[in-house]
This record gives sequence, C-alpha cells and structure tokens, in this order.
Amino acid sequence: MEITGGGRLEVRITSADVGKRVSVRYVTDVAEPGEKFTDAVGVLTSWDTGVLLITRKSGESVRIPESGLVAGKVVPAAPARRRGPSATFAELARATARAWQPVESEPLGEWTLRASFYEVPPEGRPGGAVVGRRVGFTRRANSVLALGDPGLPVAEALTHARAWYAARKLPAYVQAATGAEGTQELLCAALDRHGWRREVSAEVRIGALAPIGDLDADVSAVRLSRTVDEPWLRRYQRFEEASPAVRSVLSSGPSVWFASVAGTEGVPAAIGRCVVDGRWAGFMAVEVDPGQRRRGLATSVMTALARQALDEGASAAWLQVETDNDAARALYDGMGFAPHHHYHHYRWVEA
Repeated sequence: MEITGGGRLEVRITSADVGKRVSVRYVTDVAEPGEKFTDAVGVLTSWDTGVLLITRKSGESVRIPESGLVAGKVVPAAPARRRGPSATFAELARATARAWQPVESEPLGEWTLRASFYEVPPEGRPGGAVVGRRVGFTRRANSVLALGDPGLPVAEALTHARAWYAARKLPAYVQAATGAEGTQELLCAALDRHGWRREVSAEVRIGALAPIGDLDADVSAVRLSRTVDEPWLRRYQRFEEASPAVRSVLSSGPSVWFASVAGTEGVPAAIGRCVVDGRWAGFMAVEVDPGQRRRGLATSVMTALARQALDEGASAAWLQVETDNDAARALYDGMGFAPHHHYHHYRWVEA
C-alpha cells in the first residue's frame, strides 16, 4: 500500500470519518524485522482518547495509537465480486436466517431475538445431587439477529437482549458480520466495548449453482427426502437429543431437502441439507463418515441437492464454513464458492 500526497506521507482522516473504510500506515513495535511501518485496511470503528480502532474484513480489530499514525485516507468500498452471483449483505443475511429458523423469536425493533433449546434429563451426581441442563441448539438459532435498527440506543438494546436470554436460562449471543458493503463493523466494535467477546467466526460463501449441478459426481446412491429421520440425525455431528427443538430448526425454511448416502449399522456414510429460497440454495450439514472420506461422497451429496434446487428455479448458492475448517474450504474452493463476508457470534461475559 502506498499513501502519498505530493510525494509526502499524509494523514487525511479524522474522527469524523468513523464508519468509513480507510487505509492507514502506522509505526508499530511488532513490525517485521527491517520494516518501519505496518499497514491496515478496514472500517474505522472508533477514534477515542488518542486511539484508533480499525476492524478488518475478517473481523479482527486493530488498535492504533494516534501518535503512531503516519498516513491515512478514506478508500472506496471493496470492489464488487468478479465471479459468482451478485448479492447484498442484507439480502444474503436474511436468506441465511430463513434457512435456520428458531423455535422462539421476538422482535426488538428491526432486530430479532432467537431461541431454540431443549432440556437434558437430570442425572445423578456424587453426593446425591440431581443435575439437568438446558442446551441451546446452535448459536445461529440462539442469538440476536441484529439487522437494522433496534429502536433503542445500542447499549440499551444489548441490555434488553441479555435479560431476554437470562429469562430463558441461556447465554446471550449476538450475531454480527464484517467484510462487505453494509456489514456491521460498528456494531462489532460496540459489542467489544460493552463487554461482549467473540467466540467463533465463519465465512459466508457464495457461488453459481449450475456448475455444482453439472459436476461429474455419482448421485445414484444419494437419497433425497423432505423430512429428517433418525439415521440422518445419527450422522449429524451437532445432534445430541432427538428433541422437538432440533427437528424444528432442521426442518425450517421455504423448501427443505435432506440428502443421505447409506452406510453401515444404520448410520449414513454421508449427509447434507439444502434450503431452496427463491434464487438461493443454501447448503448446510454436509458431513461424511471419517472412514469414508476421499471417495467423493460430499461432492455427490451437494450435486444431488444442487440439481433438485435447479429444478425448483434456484440459480445461486450459499454456504457457511468456519474459518479454521481448511478441508471444507478447499472442497468449496473447487466448487467455485468464494467468500462474501464473515459473521461472528459475540457472547456476553460477566465481569
């Protein structure tokens, strides 16, 4: 990166540029050996008490002392994608939410509070104690979908959310996104300031649907069903209890399909889930028996689901993959999926 003005390094940003995408150069003690400067590009999310906070596309926050700032300027939003379908953050965020609907929800302005939990039966403990527990089925179905205006100052909205989840004996989570035009870098910074801590991050990837349906994959052994059954659940890695909450979330969405490839002892060798919603087909829960990997089963499952979605009129695909799942990311790279934005789950942590 080069920031010059008439041959000179210049700082051309101020605190009035909070909320804009910026490119800065600054002095740091952790620069590579022999380097004097380090660069950062992202959204300027705060400039308080002599410290700048810049949130990168990945959601990582960079704190820069104002005294170390060497150059800076406002830069345009990241260029539009050159492959795959076009999609705004808001459109994609709502499509992904419709594909994983909670059992219970409540509006908070334009935000949505979501909960989907089940009770694990009590068990005996040493000393005669009987202990049960309440489990939230996935963070996505047990978090605040913070799209739009909550109708309250953010601090008050977060306090309301904490009380709502406490009443249900659940940890309080907020889902927020970074890395695309219209994402929520300012909200992420606010969450950090108010004591919420990021627990997990994932990429939302998009791609054209037709190339997946055209893959040379053996789909003859893939069975598609409208309903989730016991064998499918036994392969599903997030499955703990055959509770109504689990089945409700998995079965939610405009047009839901479950795929499976027969395995041994009543457990499929591979499974997958797809939700068709207008032009979008969302892929989830694609899992393969560890002993059956490298046989193309994941590709077969996704190809069969893609062909079904194409028959229903979909043309674009999305999926979510955690940032540390290198094997899955490599598979999806080969299918033409590319990152659109990142989403993060922040948890309230008591002081």
